[in-house]
Amino acid sequence: MTLISAENVSVHHAGLPTLDSVSFAIQPGEIVTIVGPNGSGKSTLLRLLIGAITPNAGLIRRSSDVRIGYVPQKLAIDGNLPMSVRRFLDLPHRVSNAKAHEAMATAGVTKLANKQMSALSGGQFQRVLLARAILSRPNLLILDEATQGLDQPGSAQFYRQIEEVRQDLGCAVLMVSHELHVVMSASDRVICLNGHICCEGTPDVVSATPAYRELFGSGTHGALALYRHDHDHHHDHAHDH
Repeated sequence: MTLISAENVSVHHAGLPTLDSVSFAIQPGEIVTIVGPNGSGKSTLLRLLIGAITPNAGLIRRSSDVRIGYVPQKLAIDGNLPMSVRRFLDLPHRVSNAKAHEAMATAGVTKLANKQMSALSGGQFQRVLLARAILSRPNLLILDEATQGLDQPGSAQFYRQIEEVRQDLGCAVLMVSHELHVVMSASDRVICLNGHICCEGTPDVVSATPAYRELFGSGTHGALALYRHDHDHHHDHAHDH
């Protein structure tokens, strides 16, 4: 049974990275990671899957029982607005204390229930977003660069939390990530995206393909340097390919 699939999906909306004839599917319980340079359409693809935007061509198919939990890349909260972690979990719909406690326990933030959102560290904030995403006990958890801005220990801790969530819920996980060393150790399948799918398969197979090496080099350091160059200078390598 496929949880969700894209079938020859293309996006040509103004202001969004272009996607061209993208097809793939997510099966129950698997961890799939999408990698690619900035501007390659990774976030656009996730927004298609959750229904935030519609494709210009092609279809997104969702199984009748798919429940999606989504952790965004970032979320701006007014620092002057008093809001505890527990109150945040009530947005946009109030949830029972039992459900909130269960989600916070699974995400590892039970002790933060009464803390103000504005007082959280980066890692704590991301785990609270994770708790909110799993309130409905999803069978597909989608994360868009969820560790961006965290240092390496914080990032590693967050990925361990994701693995615990997967074991607890039995859910599939779809991640966008630039941290290839994590991707290559934690994913069942890697999709290399650059406007289209350049290569797809197990980490070992993908890392050996010419398309992957052309984008990222032969090691992870080249990829991280590429990402930081893109991120710091807002330069898009995607037009070269």
